[in-house]
Amino acid sequence: MRIVVVGDTLLDVDVAGTSDRLSPDAPVPVVDVTTDDRRAGGAGLVATMLVRDGHDVTLVTVLGNDARAQELRDLLPDVTVVAGPSGAPTPVKTRVRVVDHALVRIDEGCATPPVPEATDAMTAALDGADAIVVADYGRGVAAAPALREALARVAEHTPVVWDPHPKGAAPVPGITVATPNAAEARRFTDVDGHGVPVATVPFATVAAAALVEQWGVGAVAVTLGDRGALLADDRSDSRFVPAPSVTAGDPCGAGDRLAAGVAVALAGGADVPAAVAAGVVAASEYLAAGGVTALFADDGPAPLRVSGADHDALRTVHEVRSAGGTVVATGGCFDLLHAGHARTLSAARALGDCLVVCLNSDTSVRALKGPDRPIMTQDDRVELLLALDCVDAVVVFDEHTPDEALRRFRPDVWAKGGDYTASELPEAATLAEWGGRVVTVPFHPGRSTTRLAAALEHVG
Repeated sequence: MRIVVVGDTLLDVDVAGTSDRLSPDAPVPVVDVTTDDRRAGGAGLVATMLVRDGHDVTLVTVLGNDARAQELRDLLPDVTVVAGPSGAPTPVKTRVRVVDHALVRIDEGCATPPVPEATDAMTAALDGADAIVVADYGRGVAAAPALREALARVAEHTPVVWDPHPKGAAPVPGITVATPNAAEARRFTDVDGHGVPVATVPFATVAAAALVEQWGVGAVAVTLGDRGALLADDRSDSRFVPAPSVTAGDPCGAGDRLAAGVAVALAGGADVPAAVAAGVVAASEYLAAGGVTALFADDGPAPLRVSGADHDALRTVHEVRSAGGTVVATGGCFDLLHAGHARTLSAARALGDCLVVCLNSDTSVRALKGPDRPIMTQDDRVELLLALDCVDAVVVFDEHTPDEALRRFRPDVWAKGGDYTASELPEAATLAEWGGRVVTVPFHPGRSTTRLAAALEHVG
C-alpha cells in the first residue's frame, strides 16, 4: 500500500551505558557509554515503522539546512522524503539510559518554530495515497494553511488518521479518525473540569464525543495506554476497544505505532472500529516485543508467540526468575474449555509463581485430532486461556509436542493432568535437560472435549 505520513520530523538519539560511580565534582552519576543509536523521530518514526512493514511510504515534512537534516535523510533510505524548508535548526532529542532506567533527556533546537510554508511538492504528494497519517509533533507542519487545505480535499476520498499534539493544530474537519491520548484529550477539552477522572473509560467516553463535535471529524479514539482505547463517532456511537494483556516496557513510539496500524487497516478496507482495534493490537505487539529498541534490532531471536500479539513470554519468565520464583508450564489443545481444564490449570498454577500454557496451534490440532478439529481457532483459545486468572502467558506451537517451546523458556516444572505417572509423560526427557521436574495434578474423569463436542453436535 502507498501510505503518506505528514508531520514534524526530529532526530532521536538513544545513549545507553553503565554507571557504577559518581562524578568527583558533583553528586551525579558518570555514564560509561556503550551504545549511541540514532533514528528519525516524530513523523520520521511513523514512516520508518510503515516502511519496515513493507509499505510504499512517502514522508511529507520540513527539514532544516544543517548537517543533522542530512543525517535524517540518511536514516530514511527506503522512504520517499518530500521536504520543504523548516527555517529552523533540526530538533534533536537525546535520551540517556543506564541499563533499563532513564537518566535524563537532552533537547536541542526544540523551541517551537514559526509555521512553515508548504511547497507545491508537499501538497501534491498527498494525491494517490491509500491512506494518510498526520503525525503532529507541535512544530507547525500540520498547521501550514496550504497543507491543511490539501488534507481537507484529500480526506473526502482517502482515509486520514490524525495523531494530534497539545501544542499542535486541531485536526482538519472531515478526516476519518483522530487518536489523542487521554492527557491530550484533557488539554483539548474541559471535560476534566466536570470532575471526571482522567485516563478512565468514563472520561474518555465524554472527551471523545466532545472532540468529535468540536473538531468535526468522523471519529475520535482516545487511547488509554495498556487498557486500550475508547472510540466515539459522529453518529453518537461509542465503544471500548480493549488491548491484549501484555507486559509493556518503554512506551516511546506506542502512539505512533497505533496510528500507523489504524491507517494500514483503513487502507485495506476495514471500517473505523475494526481499524482502531487493529491499531490497538499493533501498539500492544510493539510494546510487548520491546518497543522502539526492538524495532531497530536487525538480529536476535523473535519473541515467542503469545496471544494475538507478539507478547514476549520470556520477559514474564525472566521477571519471575529474577524475583526468585518458580516457573510452571503445562500444555494441550484446550479446544473447548471445561471444568476439568479449569481445575487442572488452577492446580498447575499453585505449583509455582507463574503459569505458561503451551498451546497446540490450529495446524498441530488438525494433525493430532483430524480435519474437523479444532472447533475454536487458536486466537480464540488463547483469548479464553488468558482470561483465566491462573494463566500468566500462552505460547502457541506448531509441532506435535511442545519440546522446542519448552527449551526456549525452560520451566522449572511441567504439570499435566492425567491418570498416568510423571515418568510416563513424553516431556519428562526434555525437562531433564535442565533439571526441571515433571508433576501430575489431579485428573477429573468425565470431563472431555471430545465428549462435549459430540454432545453439542447431537444438540445441533
